[in-house]
Amino acid sequence: MGQPTLILASASPRRRELIARLGVTPAAIAPADIDETPHKGELPRDYARRMAREKAEAAASDDGHVLAGDTVVAAGRRILPKAEDEATARRCLELLSGRRHRVLSAIALRAPDGTIRERLSETVVIFKRLSAQEIDSYIASGEWHGKAGGYAIQGIAEGLISRIQGSHSGVVGLPLYETRALLKAAGFAIA
Repeated sequence: MGQPTLILASASPRRRELIARLGVTPAAIAPADIDETPHKGELPRDYARRMAREKAEAAASDDGHVLAGDTVVAAGRRILPKAEDEATARRCLELLSGRRHRVLSAIALRAPDGTIRERLSETVVIFKRLSAQEIDSYIASGEWHGKAGGYAIQGIAEGLISRIQGSHSGVVGLPLYETRALLKAAGFAIA
């Protein structure tokens, strides 16, 4: 019996790059188009897990295992949005400036028989206190666009982060330690 087939339920180039680090190439990319609105009162951890599960279900296939993930930036109980405009990115950066926040990266692996395995990575990230000029400069970079919490750790923002405790790959969008464990448990050949 050969290696199981993997379908990645994400159009994110970052997730494709990260999964390649495990020596796994998805047989297909099947982005899941779901409503990503948090439920009223939903906690960040629960929201991240639900999004990963729903994406895995939405991309379900009889042809292989579906890997889905979701990354949530949380300040306390508050789920920060994906920044789609400069005003949102600026609000996120002003909120995160000089304080710690959590990045929750949930993954779900759906087997062809419908069984779902899931994991959650939680990382603490601390930004330095950002000056107005630093925020303006980061906004001008455009790097924040479409990113949860208004920043991308794998770019310029990494120079503004004073400390990280947890999974760097989880903050980027796919926690490799947890992903490796799920894939190995499902029978994927990973060194």
